[in-house]
Amino acid sequence: MSREELEDEIRRVILSSVEVDGLTAADLGSGTPLFGDGVGLDSIDALEIGAALRKRFHVKFKANAEENRAHFRTVASLADFIASNQGSASEG
Repeated sequence: MSREELEDEIRRVILSSVEVDGLTAADLGSGTPLFGDGVGLDSIDALEIGAALRKRFHVKFKANAEENRAHFRTVASLADFIASNQGSASEG
């Protein structure tokens, strides 16, 4: 799976996991912050997205909240985490 395909799949997982009015894949740019002033997701969204990513990519997130904040910062940071923990995603 190329990097672009991985990020697109992460976007699909996010969009199918959370209900944010009007949120589209175009809103989820690689470097757009997912929380706070970015897309505006919250901690409940993070739990739902994390569960969906675990199921889809067979990755595990550690209980360390600070570490997870870094992973969930953007679509790109999630792709970095998944690629490094799955071993099947490559830069494309």
